[in-house]
Amino acid sequence: MAQQQQEVKLMKGNEVIAHAAIRFGCDAYFGYPITPQSEVMETLMELKPWETTGMVVLQAESEISSINMVYGAAATGKRVLTSSSSPGISLMAEGISYIAGAELPCLIVNCQRGGPGLGTIQPSQGDYFQACKGGGHGDYHLIVLAPNSVQEMHDFVKLGLDLAFKYRNPAMILADGAIGQMMEKVVLAPQQPRRTNEEIAAECKEWATYGKPADRKRNVVTSLELQSEAMEQINLRLNAKYRTMEENEVRYEAIECDDADYVLVAFGSSARICSATVEMARAEGLRVGLLRPITLYPFPTRPIAELAKRVKGFLSVELNAGQMVEDVRLAVNGAAPVEHYGRQGGMIYSPDEVLAALKQKLIKA
Repeated sequence: MAQQQQEVKLMKGNEVIAHAAIRFGCDAYFGYPITPQSEVMETLMELKPWETTGMVVLQAESEISSINMVYGAAATGKRVLTSSSSPGISLMAEGISYIAGAELPCLIVNCQRGGPGLGTIQPSQGDYFQACKGGGHGDYHLIVLAPNSVQEMHDFVKLGLDLAFKYRNPAMILADGAIGQMMEKVVLAPQQPRRTNEEIAAECKEWATYGKPADRKRNVVTSLELQSEAMEQINLRLNAKYRTMEENEVRYEAIECDDADYVLVAFGSSARICSATVEMARAEGLRVGLLRPITLYPFPTRPIAELAKRVKGFLSVELNAGQMVEDVRLAVNGAAPVEHYGRQGGMIYSPDEVLAALKQKLIKA
């Protein structure tokens, strides 16, 4: 049997989200345009998947409407996603909290821009707290994936949906304007069929509201519980699920860390810059490594804690005022110095600026 030839294209990160959603058998996309991620919906409208796969693509009247459409579709066991950028995600926060509380799977793409407020349309990583520490009200976590390439934007659509359904929990691809707008070669997945209603019923029969057959109890989707004792039990169940994620779903990449004296910790587009910094430092005889968290939640706490037993210091490199650095410090737990270097407002550092910061903040000591 002949192998299917790989399809390779040059495209933007935002565009590939649309292609991946179709190819991985998504049932629906609901969204609202906002720079720098508008190409996601624009590409979907251009591809017209409703004519080929039956996938629904709808521009809602607002981000609030789109996340609640996601809530409704996710409740039926469908594979659904939305995308937005920083201010739009803030508008979705209530709906995201409801989805997490109702334990529904969905995928949210945040292509971050500078803030706070309307800010700029240039890249930022200022939404780390929002994505990894809840963002909306109540005790909950999203599964947060941080791509650093167009290929990972593509691949994480499937990974995000798979993890969302595995844990019945919303997942987020936390990208930024640089990853969304850059163009790279990407290997596209072959077209996968959407699941049939029968397949959805078999997979999601314990919780989805796809119509009640006679042979099972009624499924009710809600995040409302008026009894404090019962609500506490729900919270405890959610907490146990998050601990399971932390045990089983941590993903990271370690570059030149085996003999490193100093370790850069960076995600997304910052990690791409820092990989060049590592090469520059090594050329100068400085043993510098890079740890790139791929899952921001669950965070790679243990790998960083292990490195902290033998390295001389960590530099958390982020396009913000210092957010992930708090999780790095918690992981290190005082075993080594931890410093932060960042730019804000859509400004991006160069590899040599990161190296200069490393020398100033850590190596001089």
